[in-house]
This record gives sequence, C-alpha cells and structure tokens, in this order.
Amino acid sequence: MSLTGVVCRAGLRLGAAFALVCATGVASAGGIAQLRQFVDTARSAQGEFEQTVFAASGRKPQRASGSFVFARPGKFRWTYDKPYPQVLVSDGDKLWSWDRDLNQVTVKRLGDALGSTPAAILAGDDAFERNFELAEAGSSDGLEWVHAKPKQADSSFESMRMGFAGGALKRMELKDNFGQTTLIEFRSLVAGARPDPGQFRFVPPPGADVIGD
Repeated sequence: MSLTGVVCRAGLRLGAAFALVCATGVASAGGIAQLRQFVDTARSAQGEFEQTVFAASGRKPQRASGSFVFARPGKFRWTYDKPYPQVLVSDGDKLWSWDRDLNQVTVKRLGDALGSTPAAILAGDDAFERNFELAEAGSSDGLEWVHAKPKQADSSFESMRMGFAGGALKRMELKDNFGQTTLIEFRSLVAGARPDPGQFRFVPPPGADVIGD
C-alpha cells in the first residue's frame, strides 16, 4: 500500500511523510551532493516540524506542527500536535494513522510504494535515485535546492523540492496533483539519535475504530 492515502484531518498531507533531518556536509556542496550524503549518513533522526499547506484556490493557508523520529529503513513516527492531534507510525511493514479526536485508526501496508513517496527520502532505503528524477534547483533563501520528480506515474504528488544548508535538510516543498503546495520546515533536528524501538510500534487504543489491513 502507498502512503498517498494518508491525510490528516485538517487536509494536511503527510506527503509523505515524513520525512526530516540533519546530515553532516559542507555548505558549499550542491543540493544533490548534500542529499546523497544525508541519505548515506542519517540512519536515524528526530526533531520538530512546521507544516503549511497552500491551496490552489488561494484560500487561507492551513498550518500544523509537531515532532518526528525515524530509523532507516522504513520506521518512523510522525506526530501532529496542532491543530488536530494525529499520529502516524510505521514499523517498516505497516503504517498506522490514528486520529485522536475521532479515535479512528487506519492501517495500510507500506509495500514497495514507499519508494515513490517523500518518506522514501526520510526513512526509506538508499535507492531514492531509482525512484526519483533528480535535478539541481539552484540557490535561494540561503539554501541549496534539489528538485525531485517521482518516476511512478501513480504517485500522489507531482514534484518535490528539498533545501539544504551546511549539510542539513531545512525545508521540503511538495506540489500534489491537485495544485496544492505543502511546505515543511524542520527545526531542532538531531541526526544519529537512538530512538526507543517502542516508538515504531502501535497498538490501537481501547474502543478505536480500526480500518484497513
């Protein structure tokens, strides 16, 4: 199963996922070089994020914030604290999405489709260049940018840009197939963190409505 069907209540796409961290590197390196180093060296990480979704209609942007942790390959926990509590957890095999207000859990298998989502860059394996077409996207806002386009035609997003500074992933911009743009800014990033394995396990809370596999 793909991550593409996982959407938070506020209409804010994980867009994967997810995804999310620092990597060591030199500030003068191009975006693709920093991305490759990030994939090679950031085997685990944790931090905080702020997410803003801009609709094609021009309506007021939707904002969310929270925290994340991941361990390659495929394990992550992405937590929305505001405006609506939601938790997304992957153990590398299945993905659980829990809407706390509704007490509803959606379960999906990750499968090979993980390689076509932004989560592949953050928590997937090292084969991102097999799943994305990469191009240097120049420098702006003090960042070196990479443009990534999914090779799979059925991906939920059209393209993605990732901004690096000094070897750290600072920002992701995702454009989906509906003209919506999601901006994710990463803060308080700690690469090489040693997360508790229990963070990648999820047991539906009592009384939760469980949907899916």
